[in-house]
Amino acid sequence: MTESKIDGASVSDYSSPLFLAWQLTNRCEANCLTCCEESGPGKAWSDEMSEAAALKFAREVVEAGIPYAAFGGGEPLAVPFFWKIAEIFHQGGVGLKLETNGLPITEEKADYLKSIHTNCIQISMDGATRETFDKVRPGGRYDDVVAVLKRLGRRDLQPEWVFVPNRINVHEIARAYEMAADLGCRTFVTGPMMRLGRAAEAWATLGLEKDEWARAADRLRERAAAMGEPVKLSIYPWDILTEMTTRLKSPQAMVLVVPNGRAKLLNALPFAPASVIEHSISECWTRYQDAWKSDEVRDFIETCQTKKELLLHANETWWPGEWDKRRAASGV
Repeated sequence: MTESKIDGASVSDYSSPLFLAWQLTNRCEANCLTCCEESGPGKAWSDEMSEAAALKFAREVVEAGIPYAAFGGGEPLAVPFFWKIAEIFHQGGVGLKLETNGLPITEEKADYLKSIHTNCIQISMDGATRETFDKVRPGGRYDDVVAVLKRLGRRDLQPEWVFVPNRINVHEIARAYEMAADLGCRTFVTGPMMRLGRAAEAWATLGLEKDEWARAADRLRERAAAMGEPVKLSIYPWDILTEMTTRLKSPQAMVLVVPNGRAKLLNALPFAPASVIEHSISECWTRYQDAWKSDEVRDFIETCQTKKELLLHANETWWPGEWDKRRAASGV
């Protein structure tokens, strides 16, 4: 049985990021209960990057030799100029991963994604039945997502099924794995629900206890083993608090760019020490490394371990010094 271990290289090993995570927009058709980013209809940020700024940055990514980029959101494929960025990256040799609800992938767009040799397409599918899916992902359109999975499968694009376990859908996790196999998925991706964004706000009603998640994960492993694991099983090993402390010791060689162009340390942390609009990639990389070494970031992560309500700030973008100011003002 194969499980994922996301062990990024040390930031000090490289002169620029190995990996770019780019959230183009915070807008999405769906209004999912477990969304880490609080995305949804009408949720676009007022200061999201313009097409001109985004295309300029895309060319800088190519020039910097960053080998791999992942797009998330919001729904990145619903941004009209995403397809121009994808072509820039394809022509520049940047590998492409998509984290999407799937709905924008028409037959024509599926052909294009095949033509540019898209490395990975992850489709969020938080339920094996329409009833459960609709509860967890309002506006997500179950039948249309299933059609997209089939569309990608016909082109041998081998999509990855992403399942966020919670109290509404956890009983369907093994059934979802079976369905992923039937639809020709390459990987079934799951792990503890992250206590961020809308999921953090609804934690009391949606969050699983550690033993509940452990039992569900065991059921999933057993089902995969019984089937001969036709779909690779990728189970993220950490909850968000563990990830934060782990990354503090060994940050990944990556940068997360959010819709307004700010460069963040991690989706769980509000620290955004640079802007790809104001700073070069080299400057962003230096600021990223310096921020991870700061006492301010260390103190915030340590405080989160006992004051989990601080995770509600995850989707904010703080310049260096903001936590120190807030801590001094509140007496935390």
